[in-house]
Amino acid sequence: MWLSDNWKDYEVIDCSAGEKLERWGDYILVRPDPQVIWKTEKTEKGWRQKNAHYHRSAKGGGEWEFFDLPKQWNIHYRNLTFQLKPFSFKHTGLFPEQAVNWDWCADKIKKAGRPVKVLNLFAYTGGATLSAAAAGASVTHVDASKGMVTWAKENAAASGLKEAPIRWLVDDCVKFVEREIRRENHYDAIIMDPPSYGRGPKGEIWKMEESIHSFLKLCTRLLSDQPLFVLINSYTTGLQPAVLAYLLEMELKKFGGKVTADEVGLPVVSNGLILPCGACGRFELG
Repeated sequence: MWLSDNWKDYEVIDCSAGEKLERWGDYILVRPDPQVIWKTEKTEKGWRQKNAHYHRSAKGGGEWEFFDLPKQWNIHYRNLTFQLKPFSFKHTGLFPEQAVNWDWCADKIKKAGRPVKVLNLFAYTGGATLSAAAAGASVTHVDASKGMVTWAKENAAASGLKEAPIRWLVDDCVKFVEREIRRENHYDAIIMDPPSYGRGPKGEIWKMEESIHSFLKLCTRLLSDQPLFVLINSYTTGLQPAVLAYLLEMELKKFGGKVTADEVGLPVVSNGLILPCGACGRFELG
């Protein structure tokens, strides 16, 4: 498992009975997690002294219960700063388990010895974008949500990357890739974090299991002659790391290089367990 264990401002303190107890900077949150199927005694004081608790509804969705939490606050990872705020469906605006992938991408960019153009698709609030830009890449950041792109820009400014070579685009990722192919634009690296389910601008249905192969095939047409890396994240339940590896091998074997895939996870402070947080597939040249 690829472990995000270099955080100072974030940690999973404990987990039990479908919930995880987390520290986000100075604040303690309790949020649901479907992987936590075990039940243990909740002896950590944070369970009783939390700043906010997201309650899952039996009917789907849920809502926040706030005790003492600001509307927005910052945390840091290495030289990056992220603005957080609780919003619908339990999220805070950051997936901390992805830090292990940020570090991997940044390392590949720094060691490339050449200018690197990165395309970040379904780019959310910009964790991978900022890490790649801080490592020296020029980045095209694409997300269909205007609010998420605005949030990512704010994170860039907070991280001292306001003037970094980042192109911010609010667009449907599939449509954008199709247009970039027609424009004959190319990228040295592609990062994608597609949703399990979504709808396009004209009501097109995206289902990860049904759409990811054709989308990856499309994206390979944007790669330069010597692509540095391709990274695929998946939170889709039941989609194993090996499946991502097979897809990457099928579509990128013509470039040589190697493919690896694994789960990503976060350490749990109280008991030494690793909380699994989805799957990831990586292609790298050399």
